[in-house]
Amino acid sequence: MLITSQLTNIARCIRLLILDVDGVLTNGAVTLCSNGEDIKSFHSHDGHGIRAIQDAGIAVAIISGRTSQAVSLRMNELGVEHVYQGQKDKTIAFQRLLSHYQITPNEVAYMGDDIPDLAVMTQVALPIAVANAVTTVKQRIPWHTENPGGSGAVREVCDLLLQTHANKPSSQKQEHHLD
Repeated sequence: MLITSQLTNIARCIRLLILDVDGVLTNGAVTLCSNGEDIKSFHSHDGHGIRAIQDAGIAVAIISGRTSQAVSLRMNELGVEHVYQGQKDKTIAFQRLLSHYQITPNEVAYMGDDIPDLAVMTQVALPIAVANAVTTVKQRIPWHTENPGGSGAVREVCDLLLQTHANKPSSQKQEHHLD
């Protein structure tokens, strides 16, 4: 991702990172077992990034169109409390998160890869498309990761947020973590 002064200034204000799952935290492949459960593969770098930004006071939430036990297990491991799955209209979960954290869309980053993500991506301050996002999303969203989903794209954004928050003037730093 090309780091510009505009991107840096926006990233400094982010208090919540919302992630789609399929195509963002995973490579987008859906593998189903004979019992109907799906298998997901998550990159360890993304997990370390998620933990690091949570430790820095930036909240992380999931909004996914699909429902998966694997996602619940992984997010539990990472301490991600707000996991919205089976969301056909992602804006409903988005509004709940804004209300819960008492923040505005100007304090939110959203990573997505497909058309269902656009409804939220077009409302937040920092919408980011992963490198393997569909063309329509890439055309409408100004910031793109260098890495594809499932291969460190989330870590790329976490590192950006950590870097910009570490370089915040003292008067802009948050004193308390989001709950």
